[in-house]
Amino acid sequence: MERRLGGVIHAYQKYDPTKFPSPTQPPPDLVSSAFEQALMYGNYHELTEEELARAIRLDASQMAGLGPSLDMLRAILEERKRKILETYECDSVQKKARRAFQQSTKEVRLPKELDKFFRRAVAQEQPYLLESLWYQAGDDNSPNARNLLKVTQRMSDKHNIEELASKYHFTGIESMSITKALEVKEELEKIDELLKQLEEAEKTAQIAIIDMEMLSEFAQPGDMQQLEEMRRNLENLAREQAERQGLEKDPNNKGGFRLTPKAYKIFQGRLLERIFSQLAPSRSGRHQGDVVGEGAVELQQTKPYEFGDSVANMDLPQTIINALLRHGDERPLRLHGDDIVVHKTRNHPKCATCVIMDMSGSMRYDGQYINVKRMALAMQGLIQSEYPGDFLRFIEMYTFAKLISPGEIIELMPKQVTIHDPWVRLKADMSDNEISEQQVHPHFTNIQHSLKLARQNLVNSDTPNRQIVLITDGLPTAHFEDEWLYMLYPPDPMTEQATMREARLCQKEGITINIFLVPSWSQSEEDIRFAYRLAETTKGRVFFTSGRDLDRFVVWDYVQNRRDIIS
Repeated sequence: MERRLGGVIHAYQKYDPTKFPSPTQPPPDLVSSAFEQALMYGNYHELTEEELARAIRLDASQMAGLGPSLDMLRAILEERKRKILETYECDSVQKKARRAFQQSTKEVRLPKELDKFFRRAVAQEQPYLLESLWYQAGDDNSPNARNLLKVTQRMSDKHNIEELASKYHFTGIESMSITKALEVKEELEKIDELLKQLEEAEKTAQIAIIDMEMLSEFAQPGDMQQLEEMRRNLENLAREQAERQGLEKDPNNKGGFRLTPKAYKIFQGRLLERIFSQLAPSRSGRHQGDVVGEGAVELQQTKPYEFGDSVANMDLPQTIINALLRHGDERPLRLHGDDIVVHKTRNHPKCATCVIMDMSGSMRYDGQYINVKRMALAMQGLIQSEYPGDFLRFIEMYTFAKLISPGEIIELMPKQVTIHDPWVRLKADMSDNEISEQQVHPHFTNIQHSLKLARQNLVNSDTPNRQIVLITDGLPTAHFEDEWLYMLYPPDPMTEQATMREARLCQKEGITINIFLVPSWSQSEEDIRFAYRLAETTKGRVFFTSGRDLDRFVVWDYVQNRRDIIS
């Protein structure tokens, strides 16, 4: 027998592999919603498999042929609905329900003081009035209590049947009992719900949204088996997409997916993509010109050698080619100055930045703290991806100042306001071992302590380009004097003086303070004047920005600063 090359050839008829989602196409965004929830509430929400399936958007053509046709299932349901509406009429059952309700009211015998209230409840057909009467009846097992429940049930039946008649157009002649009418109503509503689910699934390929148990009441067992197989295939696809985006199965939660550092980076990348896509139409754009000369970073572009250029940056292959083109087969090959090309270089100075994030009580208003945390994640993503040599630190500011790691940013929340007095004059000796931070009211704004902590972190950085990015909504209300912590509201000149002294120490160290002033319900002209005074002390600037644009303003200002340093 002649040997066939290639073995057995299989014909796949259930689906076209070329139309199934490509493993190289960009995955759907599964992490942004989870991170936005974490920014708002300070903790991560684990995604269930159903939530994961709802988050994925597929082309409906990708599931064509994977199971029974959704059009076929919809046709089965629509045919069942048509037969019901063509079989029954609804006028007679409405009359039956009305009579049953009126008859049930005649069996109720209430005291005179409650009878008038009962007649009003019956006339208005208000279930909540009957419920109130039932509570007043006292004993749940009394005849009056049981009769009131019966009236309530008959009223409910009457309302449901009236809704059935108004919602569906019956054209048949067969009359229904009250019980049968209620069963028909339930069946028609199930069909409508399934038709809605099938329509949505056809648009988005989200088989998980279909109620399989409900559908099994109408579809054939073989169709349900194929549909279940399709659902499993799409669930496997969802899990694969989740893994590509950094979501992994939580071993402690059988049905949950948790966010990993990979998802963290993807979310930061999407933040930066959104920020710079908004900046793209501007005149300046994002592209910055290279500074040619003796620098630290070697570029792909080359230029002819000039006296003084370092031969360490020579493009050796291109230099040899130039010599061969110039001198042909001449041996030995001699290099001349005109043959040599060197790589262009760019200066790459470092920046050292401390970002002070206000988490005092007032940042809770209008969700400003969410914008601050989103900005911090975007800044960290920018530094890690484009300026990995830069120094970046984050400081949480409230009654105290605390250095935090990037991993703790998500968990930051505004401090709970613990004093509501309009006039506060407090101080605490923090050198006293009997006093801890947990005993001190946390919701004040201590800019002085935050600037001090930032200065201590920046002073030893190996670059002259040092700055503090201060994000706040107003005046400071707390400061340290030696070991004494003062909490003063309304803001006191003593707190401003202590803050300005710390700003002057930053200025002596060559540290610039840039203030991003976010709007607040309590902001006044004095808040703005203070921000200007603080920025001018270190030749810094004040930015006024709406909270939702904070990440864009801070990130772009950082990029602009680096461009100014390079040029």
